This record gives sequence, C-alpha cells and structure tokens, in this order.
Amino acid sequence: MSCTTILVGKNASYDGSTIIARNEDSQQGEFTSKKFVVIKPEEQPRKYRSVISHVEIDLPDDPMQYTSVPDAVNKQGIWGEAGVNEANVAMSATETLTTNERVLGADPLVELVPARGVEGEDGYEPEIPGGIGEEDLLTIVLPYIRSAREGVERLGALLEEYGTYEMNGIAFSDVNEIWWLETVGGHHWIAKRVPDDAYVTMPNQLGIDEFDLDDALGDQEEHMCSADLGEFIEANHLDLAVEPVSPFNPRDAFGSHSDRDHVYNTPRAWYMQRFLNPYDEVWDGPDAAHRPDSDDIPWARQPERKITIEDVKYVLSSHYQGTPYDPYGTLGDEHTRGSLRPIGINRQSQLAVMQIRPYRPESCRSIQWMAYGSNAFNTLVPFYANVDVTPAYLADTTDHVDSDNFYWANRLIAALADANFAATSTAVSRYQEKTGGLGHRMLAAADEQVARLDENPVDLDDLADEEEAVDDVRDADAIIAAVRNPEVREVLAAANQTMADQLKAETDALLSSVLYTASMNMRNDFHLSDN
Repeated sequence: MSCTTILVGKNASYDGSTIIARNEDSQQGEFTSKKFVVIKPEEQPRKYRSVISHVEIDLPDDPMQYTSVPDAVNKQGIWGEAGVNEANVAMSATETLTTNERVLGADPLVELVPARGVEGEDGYEPEIPGGIGEEDLLTIVLPYIRSAREGVERLGALLEEYGTYEMNGIAFSDVNEIWWLETVGGHHWIAKRVPDDAYVTMPNQLGIDEFDLDDALGDQEEHMCSADLGEFIEANHLDLAVEPVSPFNPRDAFGSHSDRDHVYNTPRAWYMQRFLNPYDEVWDGPDAAHRPDSDDIPWARQPERKITIEDVKYVLSSHYQGTPYDPYGTLGDEHTRGSLRPIGINRQSQLAVMQIRPYRPESCRSIQWMAYGSNAFNTLVPFYANVDVTPAYLADTTDHVDSDNFYWANRLIAALADANFAATSTAVSRYQEKTGGLGHRMLAAADEQVARLDENPVDLDDLADEEEAVDDVRDADAIIAAVRNPEVREVLAAANQTMADQLKAETDALLSSVLYTASMNMRNDFHLSDN
C-alpha cells in the first residue's frame, strides 16, 4: 500500500502539539472508499482473524474506545489505518516500506501458505497462516495501549510472536512523545523516538538513518528493538559500515537504494524538506546538497519555523509545485513533468492527521483531522476524537458513488478539476481556505464550551505556559476517566456535526462550481446560441 507520512515533534509544531499524519493511497488501478468511525469496546473482537493471512489472535478483554478509518467495504479486512483511543494515544498504520534481499533471506516474511490437496485424503497439507499486516495492526494494538511507548512494546511483541508478511512503518503518539517503528524482515523491528524539535518525512522506504543499538538493548530512552537484533545483524553481516560506528545506519543495513526508489520514494522526502527548510541548503540545480534521487536525505530535521496543520496538508498534497516535475506546471518539459511520483496522487484514499494538544483538558485534547480523496483537490478539517459517534457525512461511505457522501464528493471534484486544473484551481484554493478556517473556528468555540464545563479549566487566553499543563508521567486511568465524561462527549459530537454540516455545504458548492467549469470546456460546445 503506497502512502506518505510526516511526524512533527511537540517543539517543532506551531502550538506544542505532537502531530502524526499519513496519506493512505490505494493500489494502482483501484479506489478504496473509506469511512471515519468510532469503535466501542463492545464492538471490538475478542478473537481476531485476519482476512488476508488467516492468522488468529486472542485479544485482551479490556479494550478502550477508539476512532478508526476502515475500508467502507470489508472485502479485504478492516484496514483501520488511523485513530485515537481513550487514553489520548494516537496510531497511524502503516507506511509500506522497502527492504533488501539480505534481510529477506535472513528473516523471510511470514506469508500465508494455502492448503494442498483435499482434507481427509492422502497427501493433504493444511494451510499455514501468515503473519500480521496493515489490515490488522490498528485493530489489534490501538485499543490496548496507554502511551506511545506502550504502542511500540505491544506491536513489537506481536511481531516477534506472529511475524509479518510485509515491511511497514508505524507511528504512535501521545501528548509527550512520538515513536516510529519499522519492521525488519518477518519478525524483527526497530523503533526510534522522534526528537521533540524535529519533523520526520517518510515515503515508502525504510527511513531511520541513525540507531543507537546500545540504548535499544539497554535503557531504551530513545530507541527500542527486537530482543535479538544485535545477534541478527552480526550473524547475517547486515551492518555495512566500513569501520565499527555507533549509532549505526539501519537504512543501509535493512533498506533499499534502488532505481525505483529514485522515482517513487526519495523525491517525496526531498520535496517535503525543500518546503519546510527552504534556506538551510541548496535544493535545486547542479550545486544542490540533496536532489530528488539522493539516498542520504535525513530521516529527521529541525524546521526553519514552527510547522502548522496547513503545512502538513500542503506537503502531503504536493505535486512538486514550483519545480520542473509538476504535472500541472509550466516549468520543465514533457520529459520532466510527471516523471516523479507525486505525494498528492489521484488514488489517495484518505489523509488522517492526529493532533494531541497539551494546553487543553484531556476530554477534548485529541483532534483527528480528516480528508478524503486526492489531496491536491480536497480539504482537511478537524473532528474531536472523544465522541461516541462520528457524523454520517464521513461515516456512512459505501462502494456506491453518491455526492451526498464526503468521500465520493471529493472523488468527483478531483476528476473534474484535474482535467481543468488552471480553470478550477482558484475555486479549490478558496474552498480549502474557507473550510480550514471554519475548522479552526469550530475548535475554538467547542474548546470554550468544554472549559465552562470543566471544574479546573485551562485559561484559553494564556497559552504561554502550555507545556506546564503536560505531566511528565501520564496517569492513564485518570485520563480515561476524564475522557469518558458524557456531557463533554455530547458537546464535542455536536461540534463535529456542525463541522460536517458546514463541510457538506461548502463541498456541494465546490462540486457545482467545478462541474460547471468542466462542462463549459466540453469539446461539443458551439459558439452560436439558440436565441
């Protein structure tokens, strides 16, 4: 599954929030309709069975409520993708990664082996289930974790026990930390804490470029890994450093540097960092420090200014604006335009941005910003995660094309606007700006309502000491108790519905606008009128 991820540490974000965000892109040649829902404890399975790999897992009997962005049609499993639970812990799963032959030979992926023959007859061999994968991860991890670190620990244990049939990167966040986990072959994994003052860019390629194995196998302050990773690396000659060095480079040891990466993966990291650090280095021309095909683009970098939600949306919508590679642009020529895989691609399914705000009460701290369809033509709007139900406009998606549904309305807008990019770009830009403004306004109004309900409200006019509102040690039980306030949940659900109603009105108006523009450009137009 092709995707693009950006992670923003709390000291790199505009308001002190941790932010994790990822595009989910469908496979080539198909669309995957999505919905945004709340999964309640009674709806969570106790015995889980994967549709793809047939692996069966007994799940704990104490799940928390959580949000999820599953497939609208459950033909290949759940594919929950992104959500926030009642402990205000967020998860994004997954960014499909690349690896190399040495890793796959040392620790093969755990794939389903179908049954052979007929059961009861001689020579019958029963099927052997595969491991866990993107279809499963959110569902079997997020309802049970009370911190980002716990997310790494739970998923790491599941990977070691069941294995995986694919290489993936997974993000976990709470109000204090962001952790990024990458699978290494069938059963091994590494995880690294995102520096608070940095952001991380992740295309579909193993990304971590510095890893302290001593810390991961010791105190685990900033790094974690599977228990036998040191022996695994040594036994299979995976460390490619010319001289012993610590930290070592997992990207060299476990990743890929193929020609395909230089068209499909590295250009996306190049463009995101080019936008967020435009003056730190030369990005274009023969003197560029990093080019679209560079293998050494940093995994994490400190931004030149604080990163906003709008910045996240912009980079995850990129089609290489301002460069010769923009398929809609006028720079370059027919050989460069469209030659690199865009970030904002036609087969985007959804974008989820999880923002955990340190300056708000636990009951309204977590925001899940959502967009559906191709990011170049859609909008990103906020919804509170701590609710019992999400608006039907985002939750009731089916496989039937219906403009009364946010997913399919955006698909229609993109198809019409793409063919008429110049003529519709102003309308799309105004739509994005207006709905984004409505979203920020909705958050401010609802936050104020919650503050009036709260016995010890945070002063909404004094955000200077916002970090003091965050305890170094999170009391998960107290957080869950605060989040389960039914009065607050009603306020937040009403705010979400207001946002959805406004979103539908603006989306309908944009659809009408781009439809009219596209219709006027039809080739069977004729300049003479009937009158």
